Amino acid sequence: MLRKLLVTDENTATVILRFVLGAVFFAHGSQKMLGWFGGYGFSGTMAYFTGPAHIPAVFAFLAIAAEFFGGMGLMFGFLTRIAAFGISVNMLVAIATVHSAAGFFMNWTGTQKGEGFEYHLLVLAMTAFLMIRGGGAFSLDRAITRSRIASTAEPLRAT
Repeated sequence: MLRKLLVTDENTATVILRFVLGAVFFAHGSQKMLGWFGGYGFSGTMAYFTGPAHIPAVFAFLAIAAEFFGGMGLMFGFLTRIAAFGISVNMLVAIATVHSAAGFFMNWTGTQKGEGFEYHLLVLAMTAFLMIRGGGAFSLDRAITRSRIASTAEPLRAT
């Protein structure tokens, strides 16, 4: 089971996708978890999610954790499929609960009420790719599977 979660190839294009998506979500998660980049921090974000947003505390915590730890996991390529899954669930919930009411397009000009869900669909496509392909080259997933294969391989015997 663990092998199926970690196995990946040496694709370097995957690294670019994984790292950039991870950096974006780590930044957003850092706002929510640590108050970095102008964010409200964990207590402020939890107060908003459980108050005006009416999100149960367990789901609010999972959303914060998915962005922060999922972003970090993607940047390092550690448990890539799980990190991508957490972010994809976060995006699906955001579409269903907030962004679908504003329509498809983002609010570039400030003329519509709220932000659409086009960004979220792009993220869903990226996370689907990572859940299918894994972390690619330069990922901890790849390093772990290579070391496990090397440690379980039978030694060569001279005949």
